[in-house]
Amino acid sequence: MASPDHLFGLRNSFYIGAYHAAITSSHSVPAHALSPDDLVERDALLYRSYIAIGSHQLVIGEIGPSAATPLQAVKLLAVYLSGNDTGNRESVISRLRELLSDAAIGSNPILRLMAGTIFMHERDYAEALKHTHSGGNMELLALNVQIYLQMHRPDHAEKQLRAMQQLDEDHTLTQLANAWVDLVMGGSKIQEAHLIFQDLSEKYPTTCTILNGKALCSMHMGHFEDAEGLLLESLNKDAKDAETLANLTVCSLNLGKPATRYLNQLKVAHPEHTLVKRMSSAEDSFDRACQAMA
Repeated sequence: MASPDHLFGLRNSFYIGAYHAAITSSHSVPAHALSPDDLVERDALLYRSYIAIGSHQLVIGEIGPSAATPLQAVKLLAVYLSGNDTGNRESVISRLRELLSDAAIGSNPILRLMAGTIFMHERDYAEALKHTHSGGNMELLALNVQIYLQMHRPDHAEKQLRAMQQLDEDHTLTQLANAWVDLVMGGSKIQEAHLIFQDLSEKYPTTCTILNGKALCSMHMGHFEDAEGLLLESLNKDAKDAETLANLTVCSLNLGKPATRYLNQLKVAHPEHTLVKRMSSAEDSFDRACQAMA
């Protein structure tokens, strides 16, 4: 008889973006029932949940130098995301490369997951895939899907999705990855993505992740008022959620409504967000064009 998976609920809460529930769940998991590896995974999920809600300094402060290597990798992610200091980020990447080059620990799945996440933020997709492409668990496969979609390679993303489906078609990450791919493929796939997010919203507590997924489907189908309602509901859950603010900016523009407030909030809370950088680049290009015409 298989032993119970004490971390199932914690993982699932993290996957759907129920980070506060994940934090609470991590404290209720009986430590005596967990193996040493499970204990490290539990703590990694706990600290990643804190990172997701913006509590970077808490993670940096609590993970000491004697912590297990996977937790050190999680700390590096917190340091990386905690500010815009280029030197700080370079030191994180330097330390990350040291850990990855160590034959004894370099293949650890949590370390590889953190490496893939950091290099994806760096938009160094080749380096990210160097550490994640071999998979090993569902999170690494799901990260591969995200990386390939950011590379505009939905064909490769679909291959990773098929690998996930072969392992566990009903897994929450498989369902999410399926919806991500469907959104990129467009057309009739949008309705399939919507059904996935609807199913998740019926199974689990509604989160910003799920609400944004449903809103994206509505926007793709031209239902911007429906999308706005979902995004405002998401904003009530987390007023600083990056994807909610970005999607509200786009949705408002399509509805002919002012979007400045959402964009300004996004700039303040998430200055490195792709939409902020694209808008800034567009503004710079416009200013240069105006100066050239003057």
